[in-house]
Amino acid sequence: MSDEQQTQASDDEVTKGTVIREGRADADPLGIRRRRGGRKKAPSFTQEIGFRFDYKDPQQLRYFLTDRGKIVPRRISGLSAVQQRELTLAVKRARNIALLPYTVIG
Repeated sequence: MSDEQQTQASDDEVTKGTVIREGRADADPLGIRRRRGGRKKAPSFTQEIGFRFDYKDPQQLRYFLTDRGKIVPRRISGLSAVQQRELTLAVKRARNIALLPYTVIG
């Protein structure tokens, strides 16, 4: 056997029954199957020292509401527990004095 025939024979043996696993990046180049877990980052304006939610500022509060008017949960908003409680209180106060709607009909 010549060298080419030996190389070809050894290649056939490898491809016949051996499973070659691809690297994770090669197997999923677009990132479709990758998990999208992890914690979300809070908006930068909430990271300022002494920041407090103001119920009289509906534009700022609307950032944390869904299109239906529901308050976004912590895992989505990225706020701390204390900030989330302050947000909830501010949204409820703004709803009470009609700066924000309770629900959006649409």
